[in-house]
Amino acid sequence: MMTLFIIYIIVINLIGFLMMGIDKKRAIRGAFRISEASLFLTALLGGALGCTLGMNHFRHKTKHWYFKYGMPCIFLAQILLLVLLIRL
Repeated sequence: MMTLFIIYIIVINLIGFLMMGIDKKRAIRGAFRISEASLFLTALLGGALGCTLGMNHFRHKTKHWYFKYGMPCIFLAQILLLVLLIRL
């Protein structure tokens, strides 16, 4: 069970990282974009670290305060939730 959880966390964070890169590339080309709601949903589903790393690596969405502070806050909330669940 723990192995599946770890695999899920790795995959969802990789997806979040890649989504930021893909959206940045689409923004440069003026192509159809990935919605902000999709980016935040990916973060809420466990991919906040990947989204945050992708945001900083690709320098994408860093001027939007709700991304700049929202993604790291979601990640911290996920860490706190994990710590609470482990302690139970």
